[in-house]
Amino acid sequence: MTAPAIRAMKGGEPIVCLTAYDAVTGALADQANVDLILVGDSVGNAVLGYETTVPVTLDEMTHHVRAVRRSVQHALLVADMPLGSYGSTVGQAVDSAVALAKAGAEAVKLEGSFLEEIAAIQKVGIPVMGHVGMTPQSVNLFGGFKVQGKDAHAEHVMASAREVSEAGVFALVLELIPMSLAKLITDAVATPTIGIGAGPHCDGQVQVFHDLVGLTPHRFRHAKRYAESWDILGRAIADYVSETRTRAFPTDEHAS
Repeated sequence: MTAPAIRAMKGGEPIVCLTAYDAVTGALADQANVDLILVGDSVGNAVLGYETTVPVTLDEMTHHVRAVRRSVQHALLVADMPLGSYGSTVGQAVDSAVALAKAGAEAVKLEGSFLEEIAAIQKVGIPVMGHVGMTPQSVNLFGGFKVQGKDAHAEHVMASAREVSEAGVFALVLELIPMSLAKLITDAVATPTIGIGAGPHCDGQVQVFHDLVGLTPHRFRHAKRYAESWDILGRAIADYVSETRTRAFPTDEHAS
């Protein structure tokens, strides 16, 4: 899968995107034949124990990109540019994108209307994915994880989507916006839209791996749990603890 191939899927078969953070989750996503694997800065929440994506560093992102890269053969591998890796200067953004590309990313994603940065990153040969609506790196500015684009704010989100699309991104994430607005944006821009908490009218969907498989005790309205891995793994570990303490494990069959 390539960035031009994803862009060509506009209006066709829905694009499937899933996050991954290591070789195991990357392999599981890739063997399921997803189109895009996003090494998201959501690694902060899902794996590293941070409350938000804000603390995630570029070094942490490159580490996880390398791990996922080792197990992905077919899907397009996209890496999030974390807070602080762009936004200061255009050169800073290019250098950060290059670092992620050298770690194995085939494209990068950044949040918001950084049009000069998008153009400069693409100029050095790295495809860019956009992201508007609820941009998690701005959680403190928004006052929490809140739906964006309601009422009068809808025009602002629409304008951002248009200008990011026109900057040449190959796909555009729409996060936590009303589904009516997501449909308007999807119909208005030439770029494929990939929704999360934005309803069914986008050109594709993205989900966080841990939310999808239930590998977290938390539940989110925008996510469907296709398994209850937290409970399954918890019971397995509890059985191991119990059998070890009662000497039911190991038995002779587990001995060398």
